[in-house]
Amino acid sequence: MADQAADRTVRVPYLAGGRPFKLAGVIFDFDGTLTEPGALDFAALHTAVGCPREIGLLEFLAQLSDPEARAAKEAILLDAEVEAAERCRPNEGAAELVAFLRESRVPMAIITRNSRLAVDVAFEHMPEIDEGWFGAVLTRDLPVNPKPFPDGVRLAAERLGVAEETLLMVGDHDFDIEAGRRAGTMTMFLRNNPRAGGGPAGADFIVESLAEARQIIRYGLPLPVGKLPADLLERSLAGIDATDPSVLVGAAVGEDAAAVDVAGAEVVVLASDPITLAVDSMARYTVLVNANDIATTGANPKWLLSTLLFPPGSSASEVLAMTRDIQAECAACGIALCGGHTEISDAVTRPLVVGMVAGTALRAQLIDKRGMREGDRIVLTKRVAVEGTGLIAREFGPQLTVAGLSRAEIDKAAGFLERIGILEEARIARSVPGVSAMHDVTEGGLATAVRELGAAGGRRLRLHLDRIPVYAETRRICQALELEPLGLIGSGSLLIACSPDQAGGLAVAIKAEGIEATDIGEVLHEGEGVEAFDNGTQVEWPYFERDEVSRLSR
Repeated sequence: MADQAADRTVRVPYLAGGRPFKLAGVIFDFDGTLTEPGALDFAALHTAVGCPREIGLLEFLAQLSDPEARAAKEAILLDAEVEAAERCRPNEGAAELVAFLRESRVPMAIITRNSRLAVDVAFEHMPEIDEGWFGAVLTRDLPVNPKPFPDGVRLAAERLGVAEETLLMVGDHDFDIEAGRRAGTMTMFLRNNPRAGGGPAGADFIVESLAEARQIIRYGLPLPVGKLPADLLERSLAGIDATDPSVLVGAAVGEDAAAVDVAGAEVVVLASDPITLAVDSMARYTVLVNANDIATTGANPKWLLSTLLFPPGSSASEVLAMTRDIQAECAACGIALCGGHTEISDAVTRPLVVGMVAGTALRAQLIDKRGMREGDRIVLTKRVAVEGTGLIAREFGPQLTVAGLSRAEIDKAAGFLERIGILEEARIARSVPGVSAMHDVTEGGLATAVRELGAAGGRRLRLHLDRIPVYAETRRICQALELEPLGLIGSGSLLIACSPDQAGGLAVAIKAEGIEATDIGEVLHEGEGVEAFDNGTQVEWPYFERDEVSRLSR
């Protein structure tokens, strides 16, 4: 069982039986878990108080009938604990794990068989970890049975306001795991000495470092609103069977469409996206967001399937209007609405539309991001945060007015949602022989899109921040609401990788259609990551955990 649990922590972070798990709080043991093991010599302490090694010190003291003898031995124990506390240091990875949980707003508690005095002294010597960050610190001084009894775990759950079954008990001793199991929590055994092997039977997870514990814990925490983080997406995609030879472009980080060979010379390209923002523009989004993904492969979007979910209380008029509007958008883009599903469901509280567009391309003309070459130029169409600018102007007008924007500025910015299509520039680009990749800018803005482009192409990229164009309206809105334009959702902009000898002509052709096109960087050698420069000085390429628009609240 122990070996199986350890194996789960490495490959599949689920509980026994393959059940997914969700955490609402973490309880830590103290000595040897949050503190570096070995500060207290337990063998010498057992000898000093005359306690057999097979008996716990607290259990031995509790059975002594002579009060004076017990007090004397308790004093020896306390002195040894305090002396060890003065020498203790945080366990490797402890400060980082606690900081991560605190930043994630996960309630934490400590349960220890130590005295409160020893714990307080230890914290004085560990400035990296603040005792005040823990919602409960339960020591042997409290009138509850110590581990392995479950009493302390249950008291911690009560003080944290968290149900036992959503807590994780982390410790380096069998007593920690037993206490957690008896209280009904999930359990994690920290094997400080990997050479010792094994672990207590029944532990849900066995880890060999707190860094590994952090990775496991992360899988049980609520995800932020928005796209699944890239590293988690990469792991989820790793198990997909990719042996079907007809799948030319499959599921991967940075790939928004799949390409399937169905007739040798011609391929079918498929893309699907849910529409959860801009309720008054859902039809337009349903068609264009999905068609954009198809167009980035060089394919021609042709067919749309749409699944429409409406909350209880929706009227037939609302449902039929949505269908009518989707049909009108399809007609404007030359796409056939050919089926789907419509339902009233209490699973949603507002309308939700999931679109799926299919298109076709000649196999020889399919644009695969893996075809990017070193030296290719990176061209951006329009400017950054087209969609985000329009969304915020439409949905956060009162806040913008308070921030000082005029009604005319807000109305102009709201019109940016009319620019979220990239079909025209993609059509032009696919006719240019030197184009090796296209990627539309969506959630997470240009900062995320650039990383996705590089990941999909397996190339390192170089970007020049001083060349990236930003609309005046976007700057005004972002300054007013303290947002970063590069992290703001940006449908309507297209990244194009093109050979240096063709990039100039590509930009001219796009501009001839009234669409801006700007050279903002270049493709480097095989690898990963982004090099960024600002007016010749190397800087960090920005990273956003979630889209900037998600930081706003009405």
